[in-house]
Amino acid sequence: MAKVQEIHHNGVNLSTQRGFVTKLKSGFKEALFPDDPFRQIMEEEKKSRRLIKGVQYFIPIFEWLPNYSLRLFFSDLIAGLTIASLAIPQGISYAKLANLPPLIGLYSSFVPPLVYAVFGSSRHMAVGTIAAASLLIASIVSTVADPIAEPTLYLHLIFTTTFITGVFQACLGFFRLGILVDFFSHSTITGFMGGTAVILILQQFKGIFGMKHFSTKTNVVAVLEGIFSNRHEIRWETTVLGIIFLVFLQFTRHLRLKKPKLFWVSAIAPITCVVVGGVFTYLVKGTQHGIQIVGHLDKGLNPISIQFLTFDRRYLSTVMKAGLISGVLSLAEGIAIGRSFSVTANTPHDGNKEMIAFGLMNLFGSFTSCYLTSGPFSKTAVNYNAGCKSAMTNVVQAVIMALTLQFLAPLFSNTPLVALSAIIVSAMLGLINYTEAIHLFKVDKFDFIICMSAFLGVAFLSMDIGLMLSVGLGVLRGLLYLARPPACKLGKLPDSGLYRDVEQYSNASTIPGVLIIQVGSPIYFSNSTYLKERILRYIKSEQSSSGDMVEHVILVLTAVSSIDTTAIEGLLETQKILEMKGIQVGGYGEANSIKVC
Repeated sequence: MAKVQEIHHNGVNLSTQRGFVTKLKSGFKEALFPDDPFRQIMEEEKKSRRLIKGVQYFIPIFEWLPNYSLRLFFSDLIAGLTIASLAIPQGISYAKLANLPPLIGLYSSFVPPLVYAVFGSSRHMAVGTIAAASLLIASIVSTVADPIAEPTLYLHLIFTTTFITGVFQACLGFFRLGILVDFFSHSTITGFMGGTAVILILQQFKGIFGMKHFSTKTNVVAVLEGIFSNRHEIRWETTVLGIIFLVFLQFTRHLRLKKPKLFWVSAIAPITCVVVGGVFTYLVKGTQHGIQIVGHLDKGLNPISIQFLTFDRRYLSTVMKAGLISGVLSLAEGIAIGRSFSVTANTPHDGNKEMIAFGLMNLFGSFTSCYLTSGPFSKTAVNYNAGCKSAMTNVVQAVIMALTLQFLAPLFSNTPLVALSAIIVSAMLGLINYTEAIHLFKVDKFDFIICMSAFLGVAFLSMDIGLMLSVGLGVLRGLLYLARPPACKLGKLPDSGLYRDVEQYSNASTIPGVLIIQVGSPIYFSNSTYLKERILRYIKSEQSSSGDMVEHVILVLTAVSSIDTTAIEGLLETQKILEMKGIQVGGYGEANSIKVC
């Protein structure tokens, strides 16, 4: 008979258990304040210093502005001018995606960057409109208000959606509920951005082909049907011009990848297309040749729009849906982008502060004729490569945009729509990350399924359905981890005292009559029954495969960090069942502390 003995005998100290209230406070702190944000405030002895630290924590500009220098400003000035040159064509283009007047896109690059500079924690984030949220808001709000037949109502509902987004994001940050954003996994965001890029590219065929009629839906099938049914409207002049712009933009993008120091060429390429396209259209009288233009743009800064917020119950459910979905999406994208650049540059980044900053800039934006803004990857990457040192770059961008709105806005009235379409197509081509999808397929098939569900759902159904489908699969996967904890049978590696999974290590040997099972996660009420059945199944399998009777079952509970009362009762019940069969049960905390001789 095999003899099982334990090398280490470590008793459990039950005399110093923590009380329920202590455990509850500790759990609450870990759930909402894992970063211990107020530690630096409480460490100060003087109340005046605590007050200063508190103000600096909640309003980050007071933390970095006192130490700001002229040398830093020079770097931020260059970066701010660079992203401002990108903000103008992006603002007009993405407003077009959202079926909004071009000026709304320009307004959205003035007030929100100023708000973010005060409350944002990232040094590299460049604020502006984003393509995915623009199309998402348009696709949802247009179900209750036609942007062509009812442009005023549609615009007011967009402002209301932005207001709801701002309140929602600010509340998430204030109550430190950033955990909700974590449900948007990397796989979900990769698939969603890829699917969105596909439908955005197809949507731009209307501008590139110079078509006047197009599909109002966003899925691939409807857009292709729209192109085919209206193919007689295709203008060769616009198509040629669009191809030239697109080739130029892709060339500058390729040049930036080959020679990173020439990033500024790619950064100014969109504004170059806008200026050259506008001058060309004006000189050749492009409107007479079917080249559509932006149209008249009024001078002036953002008008107040708080009086236009609409909370009519006929539209409230729709704007709530648009605000919440786009709010979570823009948060997930913006925080992920800010976090990635902060890691690269080893600079501070606080997710909850970012939520509050995003919320406030959308809240104030809804009051000043702006629509949803976040931290777009393209603009933030340009800002980082341009050598930005602080959030002052957003102030520079806002000042440049204010000057543009006040004095230069009419100059962009001749901008051809085909140039804007080419800018969007070029930007979206960089969002189809097929290499990451291949990587997911190689590493984790389920993550690949989550990614493809978002991609295909967005491309062939709708943006909100694709997003929710992918998030649902991710949550389902998490629930499966809870309900079906990983367990494996251990065997001893030859010439070693290590015990490993016998399915992964084929040379691992087992001891006749002894079954060692390792549980790989905490045990709760949701998985205790499964674990009992799994142990009994291991025993039946062992006895049928080897022909030997199992006399000892050893449970290795190294990975079991917590266990509830239901799970304890389940293990006791399992022990009784096995003891009735003449099988002894033991539990150990370390697989390597077991010696079988």
